[in-house]
Amino acid sequence: MSPQGPAADNDPEEQLITALYQEFRGPLLRNVRRLTGGDLQWAEDVVQETVFRAWRNAGKLNREPGLLWAWLMTVARRIVIDGRRRRSVRPPEVEPDGLETAWVPDASDSTLSSIVVSDALLTLSEEHREALMQTYLKDRTINEAAEILGVPPGTVKSRVYYALRALRAALKERGMP
Repeated sequence: MSPQGPAADNDPEEQLITALYQEFRGPLLRNVRRLTGGDLQWAEDVVQETVFRAWRNAGKLNREPGLLWAWLMTVARRIVIDGRRRRSVRPPEVEPDGLETAWVPDASDSTLSSIVVSDALLTLSEEHREALMQTYLKDRTINEAAEILGVPPGTVKSRVYYALRALRAALKERGMP
């Protein structure tokens, strides 16, 4: 008995489709698989669509096995041709390659760091900021910086030491290591 109940067992169209599927599924799948270039998934879909169309046209089908087989193969071939046409009009689906998803470095990290450091430098006293600017940013020696600032070299060393400590603390408050 079929899952639809006893009435479906007596339906000649249902019996035809069941017989069609049992008799022709294997040979149809083998032939269609060749037509699809070995694509089993596509071949199975084509066979199912072919049997569905046979069910829709059950009243018009010639039940002679040779003619039935020819009809099934013709329908299957047309389904494959239609599928190939659809695929040729649509661009192929591809996975993105590594270049499309690669991370490209930009200047945003260094720009953000510069902004945070500039902001932290503003928290220093003018003397400390000037000592750091002369020694680190302008790449001058302690003696050169002392001469430009008009203070002894020991004072420049002391200002640089305390300026760096204060700068580290200010950067740590802003979330920078």
